[in-house]
Amino acid sequence: MHFYLKHQRLNSTIYNFFLLLEIHISNPKTLLFLEPYNKISMNISCLFLQLFFGLTLLLGLATSDPDPLQDYCIADTKSPLFLNGAPCLNPSLAHSSHFTTSALAKPGDTKSNPIGFSITLTTLANLPGINTMGLTMARVDIASNGLVPPHSHPRASEVTICLKGVLLVGFVDTSNRLFTQQLGPGDSFVFPRALIHFLYNLDSRNPALAVSGLSSQNPGVQIASRAIFVSNPSIPDVILEKAFQISSTDIAKIRRNLGG
Repeated sequence: MHFYLKHQRLNSTIYNFFLLLEIHISNPKTLLFLEPYNKISMNISCLFLQLFFGLTLLLGLATSDPDPLQDYCIADTKSPLFLNGAPCLNPSLAHSSHFTTSALAKPGDTKSNPIGFSITLTTLANLPGINTMGLTMARVDIASNGLVPPHSHPRASEVTICLKGVLLVGFVDTSNRLFTQQLGPGDSFVFPRALIHFLYNLDSRNPALAVSGLSSQNPGVQIASRAIFVSNPSIPDVILEKAFQISSTDIAKIRRNLGG
């Protein structure tokens, strides 16, 4: 409701601006009520114009994945074209198998990394019918006391449903406020777009399982620790020393521990 009202007020402001602009173009003296303030009024008009086009640009850049222009767009994964998404198969070639996958049915290997987690994603390869739909599904397997480390998705919000086990989840907002919650089977939690978040299995004996939905076909992922300490090329030590108040020896140790 708040979002709707904000846009209603914005639309009203834009309408009033163009009404004034139309009056000013047809009869400039109508807008300039007092002659001594002609220059001031013109400056304000220019300022409003700049503000309007700036807002228009920002609103355009803030949109999520583009809406599809047809019922579906089955990904043609064999096409040599490189697009923002994937080219579509001819709709006459679509069949039910394009819209289903068993990719999330198999447990992931939580032993593949030292912190005990595995993420399995739906992709255009295993679910071509997801192309242009603006969403991704993920299976999240977490070993006992395992961790999905602090990370972010630059292009998607995420909702996670705990299916098995007990999870501690949380995110940090841009004012450095931490929001955490303990989840049991059936509980859900939302991670806002682009904010750093984590999932931790509180059970020291049993694995946990969750499923997440993300609001982009290509949400992207950036693990904070690896982005900072294992980038390619490496961030200069002097930057990390000042930012984290640690020594070059500490930096080298962290990089080794992260596989850098």
